[in-house]
Amino acid sequence: MLRGSLLAPALAAALALPEPGPAFAWGATGHEYVSGIAAQTLPDELPAFARTPEAIATIAVLGRELDRSKGAGLTHDSERDPGHYVNLDDQGEVAGVFPLEEAPLTREAYDTKLRARGFTQYKAGYLPLSIVDGWQQLVKDFAYWRAASVGARTAAGAADRAWFDQDRRRREALTIRDLGIWSHYPGDASQPLHVSQHFDGWGPFPNPRGFTTRRGTHAWFEGAFVRANVERAAVLAAMPAYRPCICTIQDRARAVILESHREVIPFYELEKAGAFTDGNPNGIAFATARLAAGTAAARDMVVDAWRASADVGVGYPMINVRDIESGKHILTRDDFGRD
Repeated sequence: MLRGSLLAPALAAALALPEPGPAFAWGATGHEYVSGIAAQTLPDELPAFARTPEAIATIAVLGRELDRSKGAGLTHDSERDPGHYVNLDDQGEVAGVFPLEEAPLTREAYDTKLRARGFTQYKAGYLPLSIVDGWQQLVKDFAYWRAASVGARTAAGAADRAWFDQDRRRREALTIRDLGIWSHYPGDASQPLHVSQHFDGWGPFPNPRGFTTRRGTHAWFEGAFVRANVERAAVLAAMPAYRPCICTIQDRARAVILESHREVIPFYELEKAGAFTDGNPNGIAFATARLAAGTAAARDMVVDAWRASADVGVGYPMINVRDIESGKHILTRDDFGRD
Protein backbone atom coordinates (compact mmCIF):
# COMPACT_ATOMS: atom_id res chain seq x y z
CA MET A 1 0.00 0.00 0.00
CA LEU A 2 1.21 3.51 -0.80
CA ARG A 3 2.42 5.44 2.22
CA GLY A 4 3.72 8.87 3.17
CA SER A 5 4.15 11.50 0.50
CA LEU A 6 3.08 9.16 -2.28
CA LEU A 7 -0.38 8.56 -0.88
CA ALA A 8 -1.95 11.99 -1.41
CA PRO A 9 -1.14 12.40 -5.13
CA ALA A 10 -2.03 8.81 -5.88
CA LEU A 11 -5.35 9.14 -4.11
CA ALA A 12 -6.07 12.43 -5.84
CA ALA A 13 -5.38 10.91 -9.24
CA ALA A 14 -7.59 7.93 -8.51
CA LEU A 15 -10.42 10.15 -7.35
CA ALA A 16 -10.04 12.22 -10.51
CA LEU A 17 -10.36 9.15 -12.69
CA PRO A 18 -13.25 9.55 -15.13
CA GLU A 19 -16.18 7.23 -14.68
CA PRO A 20 -15.65 4.08 -16.75
CA GLY A 21 -17.75 3.98 -19.90
CA PRO A 22 -19.54 0.89 -21.15
CA ALA A 23 -17.33 -2.03 -20.16
CA PHE A 24 -17.07 -4.06 -23.35
CA ALA A 25 -14.06 -6.26 -22.60
CA TRP A 26 -13.52 -8.06 -25.86
CA GLY A 27 -15.84 -7.38 -28.75
CA ALA A 28 -18.25 -10.00 -30.04
CA THR A 29 -15.45 -11.76 -31.93
CA GLY A 30 -13.13 -12.00 -28.94
CA HIS A 31 -15.81 -13.19 -26.53
CA GLU A 32 -17.05 -15.83 -28.97
CA TYR A 33 -13.47 -17.06 -29.30
CA VAL A 34 -13.00 -17.28 -25.53
CA SER A 35 -16.29 -18.96 -24.71
CA GLY A 36 -16.51 -21.23 -27.74
CA ILE A 37 -12.94 -22.50 -27.63
CA ALA A 38 -13.16 -23.02 -23.87
CA ALA A 39 -16.18 -25.27 -24.43
CA GLN A 40 -14.55 -26.98 -27.40
CA THR A 41 -11.50 -27.93 -25.33
CA LEU A 42 -13.29 -29.29 -22.27
CA PRO A 43 -11.89 -32.72 -21.43
CA ASP A 44 -13.88 -35.93 -21.71
CA GLU A 45 -14.46 -36.06 -17.95
CA LEU A 46 -17.05 -33.31 -18.41
CA PRO A 47 -20.55 -34.57 -19.24
CA ALA A 48 -21.24 -35.02 -22.95
CA PHE A 49 -24.15 -32.56 -23.03
CA ALA A 50 -21.70 -29.68 -22.45
CA ARG A 51 -19.39 -30.79 -25.28
CA THR A 52 -21.73 -31.31 -28.23
CA PRO A 53 -21.31 -29.12 -31.30
CA GLU A 54 -24.67 -27.52 -30.51
CA ALA A 55 -23.62 -26.75 -26.93
CA ILE A 56 -20.29 -25.32 -28.04
CA ALA A 57 -22.00 -23.03 -30.56
CA THR A 58 -24.54 -21.89 -27.96
CA ILE A 59 -21.89 -21.23 -25.31
CA ALA A 60 -19.85 -19.24 -27.83
CA VAL A 61 -22.73 -16.86 -28.58
CA LEU A 62 -23.82 -16.64 -24.95
CA GLY A 63 -20.28 -15.55 -24.10
CA ARG A 64 -21.15 -12.08 -25.38
CA GLU A 65 -24.64 -11.95 -23.90
CA LEU A 66 -23.61 -9.72 -20.99
CA ASP A 67 -22.55 -7.07 -23.48
CA ARG A 68 -25.64 -7.50 -25.63
CA SER A 69 -27.86 -6.86 -22.62
CA LYS A 70 -26.32 -3.46 -21.93
CA GLY A 71 -28.64 -0.55 -22.35
CA ALA A 72 -31.54 -2.41 -20.74
CA GLY A 73 -32.07 0.46 -18.31
CA LEU A 74 -30.46 2.58 -15.63
CA THR A 75 -31.02 0.14 -12.76
CA HIS A 76 -29.80 -2.85 -14.78
CA ASP A 77 -26.74 -1.17 -16.24
CA SER A 78 -25.65 0.70 -13.11
CA GLU A 79 -25.67 -2.50 -11.10
CA ARG A 80 -24.12 -4.85 -13.63
CA ASP A 81 -21.61 -2.90 -15.69
CA PRO A 82 -19.02 -2.58 -12.87
CA GLY A 83 -18.93 -6.37 -12.65
CA HIS A 84 -16.94 -6.44 -15.89
CA TYR A 85 -13.79 -4.75 -14.59
CA VAL A 86 -11.61 -3.97 -11.60
CA ASN A 87 -9.47 -0.83 -11.49
CA LEU A 88 -6.13 -1.91 -10.04
CA ASP A 89 -3.45 0.70 -9.52
CA ASP A 90 0.14 0.14 -10.60
CA GLN A 91 0.87 -1.82 -7.41
CA GLY A 92 -2.07 -4.16 -8.01
CA GLU A 93 -4.33 -2.61 -5.36
CA VAL A 94 -8.05 -2.18 -5.89
CA ALA A 95 -8.48 1.58 -6.51
CA GLY A 96 -5.30 2.01 -4.45
CA VAL A 97 -7.17 0.90 -1.31
CA PHE A 98 -6.23 -2.73 -0.68
CA PRO A 99 -4.29 -5.50 -2.43
CA LEU A 100 -6.36 -7.86 -4.52
CA GLU A 101 -5.25 -10.63 -2.14
CA GLU A 102 -7.17 -8.86 0.64
CA ALA A 103 -10.39 -8.40 -1.30
CA PRO A 104 -13.38 -9.40 0.87
CA LEU A 105 -15.47 -12.38 -0.18
CA THR A 106 -18.84 -10.61 -0.44
CA ARG A 107 -19.86 -7.52 -2.38
CA GLU A 108 -21.21 -5.92 0.77
CA ALA A 109 -17.88 -6.27 2.58
CA TYR A 110 -15.94 -5.31 -0.57
CA ASP A 111 -18.00 -2.14 -0.97
CA THR A 112 -17.78 -1.29 2.72
CA LYS A 113 -14.00 -1.52 2.62
CA LEU A 114 -13.84 0.74 -0.43
CA ARG A 115 -16.28 3.29 0.98
CA ALA A 116 -14.08 3.72 4.04
CA ARG A 117 -11.57 5.34 1.65
CA GLY A 118 -14.01 7.30 -0.50
CA PHE A 119 -14.58 4.74 -3.24
CA THR A 120 -17.36 2.25 -4.07
CA GLN A 121 -17.59 -1.09 -5.79
CA TYR A 122 -19.28 0.75 -8.65
CA LYS A 123 -16.28 2.98 -9.35
CA ALA A 124 -13.58 0.40 -8.55
CA GLY A 125 -15.36 -2.49 -10.29
CA TYR A 126 -15.99 -5.92 -8.83
CA LEU A 127 -14.85 -8.34 -11.56
CA PRO A 128 -13.19 -10.76 -9.09
CA LEU A 129 -16.52 -11.28 -7.35
CA SER A 130 -18.35 -11.69 -10.67
CA ILE A 131 -16.05 -14.57 -11.54
CA VAL A 132 -16.51 -16.25 -8.17
CA ASP A 133 -20.27 -15.73 -8.05
CA GLY A 134 -20.87 -17.27 -11.47
CA TRP A 135 -18.46 -20.13 -10.81
CA GLN A 136 -20.26 -21.07 -7.60
CA GLN A 137 -23.54 -21.15 -9.53
CA LEU A 138 -21.92 -23.42 -12.13
CA VAL A 139 -20.79 -25.81 -9.39
CA LYS A 140 -24.38 -25.98 -8.16
CA ASP A 141 -25.68 -26.53 -11.68
CA PHE A 142 -23.35 -29.48 -12.21
CA ALA A 143 -24.26 -30.88 -8.79
CA TYR A 144 -27.98 -30.89 -9.57
CA TRP A 145 -27.31 -32.46 -12.97
CA ARG A 146 -25.32 -35.24 -11.33
CA ALA A 147 -28.10 -35.88 -8.83
CA ALA A 148 -30.88 -35.79 -11.42
CA SER A 149 -28.95 -38.18 -13.66
CA VAL A 150 -28.76 -40.69 -10.83
CA GLY A 151 -32.37 -40.16 -9.83
CA ALA A 152 -33.52 -40.84 -13.39
CA ARG A 153 -31.97 -44.31 -13.11
CA THR A 154 -32.43 -45.29 -9.49
CA ALA A 155 -35.40 -43.51 -7.91
CA ALA A 156 -37.77 -46.09 -6.46
CA GLY A 157 -40.92 -45.09 -8.34
CA ALA A 158 -41.48 -44.81 -12.09
CA ALA A 159 -43.06 -41.37 -11.68
CA ASP A 160 -40.06 -40.15 -9.71
CA ARG A 161 -37.65 -41.56 -12.29
CA ALA A 162 -39.55 -39.77 -15.06
CA TRP A 163 -39.47 -36.51 -13.10
CA PHE A 164 -35.73 -36.75 -12.52
CA ASP A 165 -35.15 -37.47 -16.20
CA GLN A 166 -37.07 -34.32 -17.11
CA ASP A 167 -35.16 -32.38 -14.49
CA ARG A 168 -31.86 -33.66 -15.90
CA ARG A 169 -32.79 -32.21 -19.28
CA ARG A 170 -33.81 -28.94 -17.68
CA ARG A 171 -30.50 -28.84 -15.83
CA GLU A 172 -28.59 -29.36 -19.07
CA ALA A 173 -30.21 -26.35 -20.73
CA LEU A 174 -29.73 -24.23 -17.62
CA THR A 175 -26.10 -25.27 -17.18
CA ILE A 176 -25.24 -24.44 -20.79
CA ARG A 177 -26.90 -21.05 -20.34
CA ASP A 178 -25.12 -20.31 -17.05
CA LEU A 179 -21.76 -21.55 -18.34
CA GLY A 180 -21.96 -19.47 -21.49
CA ILE A 181 -22.94 -16.25 -19.76
CA TRP A 182 -20.44 -16.68 -16.91
CA SER A 183 -17.58 -17.41 -19.35
CA HIS A 184 -17.73 -13.74 -20.30
CA TYR A 185 -15.99 -12.80 -17.05
CA PRO A 186 -12.76 -14.82 -17.45
CA GLY A 187 -12.64 -13.26 -20.91
CA ASP A 188 -12.94 -9.80 -19.36
CA ALA A 189 -10.18 -10.65 -16.90
CA SER A 190 -7.76 -11.50 -19.71
CA GLN A 191 -8.08 -8.02 -21.28
CA PRO A 192 -5.42 -5.89 -19.51
CA LEU A 193 -7.43 -2.68 -19.79
CA HIS A 194 -10.23 -4.30 -17.78
CA VAL A 195 -8.02 -4.79 -14.74
CA SER A 196 -6.28 -1.43 -14.60
CA GLN A 197 -6.92 2.20 -13.70
CA HIS A 198 -5.40 2.92 -17.12
CA PHE A 199 -8.48 1.49 -18.78
CA ASP A 200 -8.77 3.76 -21.81
CA GLY A 201 -5.55 5.63 -22.32
CA TRP A 202 -3.17 6.31 -19.45
CA GLY A 203 -5.53 8.73 -17.74
CA PRO A 204 -4.81 11.45 -15.14
CA PHE A 205 -1.70 9.81 -13.72
CA PRO A 206 2.03 10.55 -13.92
CA ASN A 207 3.08 9.54 -17.42
CA PRO A 208 6.84 9.91 -17.82
CA ARG A 209 6.97 7.45 -20.71
CA GLY A 210 4.45 9.37 -22.73
CA PHE A 211 1.88 6.63 -23.16
CA THR A 212 -1.26 7.53 -25.07
CA THR A 213 -4.06 9.30 -23.26
CA ARG A 214 -6.42 8.98 -26.22
CA ARG A 215 -9.93 7.83 -25.42
CA GLY A 216 -11.06 5.02 -27.70
CA THR A 217 -7.81 3.06 -27.35
CA HIS A 218 -9.66 0.42 -25.35
CA ALA A 219 -12.49 -0.11 -27.83
CA TRP A 220 -10.23 -0.18 -30.88
CA PHE A 221 -7.93 -2.84 -29.45
CA GLU A 222 -10.52 -5.27 -28.20
CA GLY A 223 -13.00 -4.78 -31.02
CA ALA A 224 -11.99 -3.75 -34.51
CA PHE A 225 -8.35 -4.78 -34.16
CA VAL A 226 -9.20 -8.27 -32.92
CA ARG A 227 -11.91 -8.80 -35.51
CA ALA A 228 -9.66 -7.80 -38.39
CA ASN A 229 -6.45 -9.48 -37.27
CA VAL A 230 -6.85 -12.39 -34.84
CA GLU A 231 -7.69 -15.86 -36.11
CA ARG A 232 -9.70 -18.32 -34.06
CA ALA A 233 -7.31 -21.12 -34.98
CA ALA A 234 -4.39 -19.08 -33.67
CA VAL A 235 -6.09 -18.60 -30.30
CA LEU A 236 -6.80 -22.33 -30.08
CA ALA A 237 -3.18 -23.16 -30.94
CA ALA A 238 -1.85 -20.74 -28.30
CA MET A 239 -3.82 -22.24 -25.42
CA PRO A 240 -1.79 -23.90 -22.67
CA ALA A 241 -2.76 -27.25 -21.22
CA TYR A 242 -5.06 -27.41 -18.20
CA ARG A 243 -3.26 -26.08 -15.14
CA PRO A 244 -4.38 -27.63 -11.87
CA CYS A 245 -4.73 -25.25 -8.97
CA ILE A 246 -4.89 -26.70 -5.48
CA CYS A 247 -6.51 -23.49 -4.37
CA THR A 248 -9.79 -21.68 -3.95
CA ILE A 249 -11.72 -20.14 -6.80
CA GLN A 250 -10.79 -16.76 -5.31
CA ASP A 251 -7.11 -17.71 -5.72
CA ARG A 252 -7.69 -18.88 -9.29
CA ALA A 253 -9.55 -15.69 -10.25
CA ARG A 254 -6.95 -13.48 -8.60
CA ALA A 255 -4.12 -15.20 -10.47
CA VAL A 256 -5.84 -14.63 -13.81
CA ILE A 257 -6.45 -10.95 -13.04
CA LEU A 258 -2.92 -10.28 -11.80
CA GLU A 259 -1.40 -12.07 -14.80
CA SER A 260 -3.43 -9.77 -17.03
CA HIS A 261 -2.47 -6.74 -14.96
CA ARG A 262 1.19 -7.47 -15.63
CA GLU A 263 0.45 -6.94 -19.33
CA VAL A 264 -0.76 -3.34 -18.93
CA ILE A 265 2.66 -1.73 -19.43
CA PRO A 266 3.51 -4.06 -22.36
CA PHE A 267 0.19 -3.09 -23.93
CA TYR A 268 0.97 0.63 -23.75
CA GLU A 269 4.52 0.04 -25.00
CA LEU A 270 3.13 -1.79 -28.01
CA GLU A 271 0.50 0.88 -28.59
CA LYS A 272 3.18 3.58 -28.52
CA ALA A 273 5.19 1.61 -31.08
CA GLY A 274 2.17 1.43 -33.40
CA ALA A 275 1.63 -2.29 -32.96
CA PHE A 276 -2.16 -2.16 -32.90
CA THR A 277 -2.52 -1.40 -36.57
CA ASP A 278 -3.88 -3.88 -39.06
CA GLY A 279 -1.40 -6.58 -39.96
CA ASN A 280 1.19 -5.73 -37.31
CA PRO A 281 2.57 -9.09 -36.09
CA ASN A 282 3.51 -7.80 -32.63
CA GLY A 283 0.04 -6.49 -31.92
CA ILE A 284 -1.56 -9.63 -33.31
CA ALA A 285 0.65 -11.84 -31.14
CA PHE A 286 -0.22 -9.85 -28.03
CA ALA A 287 -3.98 -9.98 -28.64
CA THR A 288 -3.83 -13.68 -29.51
CA ALA A 289 -1.93 -14.49 -26.33
CA ARG A 290 -4.38 -12.55 -24.16
CA LEU A 291 -7.38 -14.24 -25.74
CA ALA A 292 -5.72 -17.63 -25.30
CA ALA A 293 -5.12 -16.83 -21.63
CA GLY A 294 -8.78 -15.95 -21.11
CA THR A 295 -9.90 -19.06 -22.95
CA ALA A 296 -7.66 -21.30 -20.87
CA ALA A 297 -8.83 -19.64 -17.66
CA ALA A 298 -12.49 -20.24 -18.56
CA ARG A 299 -11.83 -23.88 -19.49
CA ASP A 300 -9.77 -24.54 -16.37
CA MET A 301 -12.40 -23.02 -14.08
CA VAL A 302 -15.15 -25.10 -15.71
CA VAL A 303 -13.11 -28.25 -15.08
CA ASP A 304 -12.63 -27.16 -11.48
CA ALA A 305 -16.37 -26.51 -11.14
CA TRP A 306 -17.21 -29.98 -12.42
CA ARG A 307 -14.82 -31.61 -9.98
CA ALA A 308 -16.05 -29.50 -7.07
CA SER A 309 -19.66 -30.41 -7.82
CA ALA A 310 -19.18 -33.93 -6.44
CA ASP A 311 -18.78 -32.55 -2.93
CA VAL A 312 -21.68 -30.13 -2.52
CA GLY A 313 -25.19 -30.53 -1.24
CA VAL A 314 -28.42 -30.51 -3.25
CA GLY A 315 -32.08 -30.62 -2.32
CA TYR A 316 -33.66 -29.79 1.00
CA PRO A 317 -32.47 -30.77 3.50
CA MET A 318 -29.11 -30.86 1.73
CA ILE A 319 -27.85 -34.23 0.51
CA ASN A 320 -24.21 -34.62 -0.51
CA VAL A 321 -23.83 -35.52 -4.19
CA ARG A 322 -21.32 -38.25 -3.34
CA ASP A 323 -23.94 -39.96 -1.18
CA ILE A 324 -26.35 -39.91 -4.11
CA GLU A 325 -23.81 -41.18 -6.63
CA SER A 326 -22.58 -43.93 -4.31
CA GLY A 327 -26.10 -45.19 -3.64
CA LYS A 328 -25.96 -44.33 0.03
CA HIS A 329 -29.00 -42.12 -0.50
CA ILE A 330 -31.78 -43.08 -2.94
CA LEU A 331 -33.48 -39.96 -4.24
CA THR A 332 -37.18 -39.33 -4.15
CA ARG A 333 -39.09 -36.47 -5.70
CA ASP A 334 -39.56 -35.00 -2.25
CA ASP A 335 -35.79 -34.53 -1.89
CA PHE A 336 -36.02 -31.80 -4.52
CA GLY A 337 -39.47 -30.50 -3.76
CA ARG A 338 -40.41 -30.83 -0.12
CA ASP A 339 -42.09 -27.62 1.01
